Amino acid sequence: MDYNAIRRKTKVVKVGNISIGYGHPIAVQSMLNTDSHDINKCIEQTRRLIDSGCDIVRVAVPDMSCVKTIASIKEKYPDLPIVADIHFDYRLAVECASAGVDKIRINPGNIGEESNVKAVVDACKPRNIPIRIGVNSGSLEKHLLEKFGSPTPEALAESALYNASLLEKFDYTDIVISIKSSSATGTFSANKIVAERCNYPLHIGVTESGCGDDALIKSSSALGALLLNGIGDTVRISLTDAPEKEVIAAKKLLIALGLTDEKHIEVVSCPTCGRTQIDLVPIVNELKKRIADLKDIKRSLKVAAMGCVVNGPGEAREADIGFAGGKNSAVLIRNGEIIRKIEEKEIVDTLMEEIQKLVY
Repeated sequence: MDYNAIRRKTKVVKVGNISIGYGHPIAVQSMLNTDSHDINKCIEQTRRLIDSGCDIVRVAVPDMSCVKTIASIKEKYPDLPIVADIHFDYRLAVECASAGVDKIRINPGNIGEESNVKAVVDACKPRNIPIRIGVNSGSLEKHLLEKFGSPTPEALAESALYNASLLEKFDYTDIVISIKSSSATGTFSANKIVAERCNYPLHIGVTESGCGDDALIKSSSALGALLLNGIGDTVRISLTDAPEKEVIAAKKLLIALGLTDEKHIEVVSCPTCGRTQIDLVPIVNELKKRIADLKDIKRSLKVAAMGCVVNGPGEAREADIGFAGGKNSAVLIRNGEIIRKIEEKEIVDTLMEEIQKLVY
């Protein structure tokens, strides 16, 4: 899929060595959930995020002592873009800019008078540090709540554009906008409104989405809908869980949508039915587990695991390698051609041998 063919044409914002916006890959983000005062734990978790494939890491900065954490992470991982998450105290943003942070996340509407906003701009502009405007349904300005009655998509969109205008007053447009709701439909609608009214790149995500399957489904439905409408330049799937799981989920979403060039192995498998004569579920689980252990593969691959011969051979024909089950056995299929028959107990080992020949 050529994403740029449908993608919203935005300006491009540089966050460290990552470009966010039209014509560039969709960046995956997450946020540390370790205590921002504990430098060692923050560095350890940052390493795990890097290992999981995270492109940009955000760090909460609740007070001045945490600015040291920003500096320490940047010293340890100078090539990793770091975002400082700031609320209320503009001086924290100014200090983080001096400490070498790559982006500042603020809500200009909650850091006081215009002189405070100007101070943040003055700290960021000469250093080419972009500012992300973060608007959430739980922190909407009082005057907008009074106007709209609740954090509606229109209210969230107006807040984001209002806050952008506060930065624009000081001739500052190095902006990324983030509008998040705990509702999938609210997130979709608010981002769609803003996408039609400005050309700033958008960081998309569902806030307070929860944990487990519920959170993954809610986030994926909103983000998938936005991305397939060409909206979204960097993503976070927020989970009440280890942040590495957010990264893995986001990368899987981009793979499922065909929006990444990252080398990967996709397993397609049938849901099984009464015609299935092999124990397909544990076979597929074992296959996926062993595929996950393959590192630094040289090409992407599609693997088909089909339970019976009715649709199996036809569906497996679209894959690079696969099998279709028979009675306690299966046929091995490569590029649409049946290669040979294999016993049920040999399926996973045989597939793994063939997969490794193709990806290395």
